Amino acid sequence: MSTTDANQTTQKRRIAMVDDHTMLREGLQQLVDSQPDLVCCSTASNTQDALRALEKDKPDLLAVDISMPGRNGLELIKDALTLYPDLAILVISMHDEGFYAQRVLKAGARGYVMKDADGATLLHAMRTVLNGGRYLSPAMSEYVMDAFSGKSSGRSADGVQGLSDREFEVFQLLGEGKSTEGIAEALNISPKTVEVHRAHIRDRLKLENGAAVVRYAVRWVENQKLGVPM
Repeated sequence: MSTTDANQTTQKRRIAMVDDHTMLREGLQQLVDSQPDLVCCSTASNTQDALRALEKDKPDLLAVDISMPGRNGLELIKDALTLYPDLAILVISMHDEGFYAQRVLKAGARGYVMKDADGATLLHAMRTVLNGGRYLSPAMSEYVMDAFSGKSSGRSADGVQGLSDREFEVFQLLGEGKSTEGIAEALNISPKTVEVHRAHIRDRLKLENGAAVVRYAVRWVENQKLGVPM
């Protein structure tokens, strides 16, 4: 390798990818590696492997999914920033940003982009976060600004925002029609643990029983997709 080639390689910004879907992870890696200024330095499918990779590879940006087996993406964000406070983190998720964007920002990530975004948008989000900015879609940016300024009385004010991150995941999956067993499999936890989370959700939202939790969750998810506050 020539000196020029070596300099170009070292100047590339290093991206660590964390996603439990192999095809998506490999697609993002190919997208990043095709850029003259970016390179994928590591990939992982779970939180434990991701933290090991962070220690070994010292990336400039961690691109992480929300839904993963075991400890989820929100927990990974908090763990990573405890160890590496200056690490730039971008969430790339299939979940509508209305569900998670505020939680992601509060956890310390600098941006949120949907997996169905085109390649140019994904790369723009990465570069924005790498350069010290924050990235949200224009619509979500306006909503978050309104929420933090007190102008919004919708999603940020309802009791759902008081749920813990794991409770919120269970609540969302209930709203998407998942059974207890389906949620347990998706989150890599036991059905008994799911039931414990359901009980906590019921108590926090002051609902009468488990069926009411499911009905509320379904309505909440549907309304979020429509942009209608509960």
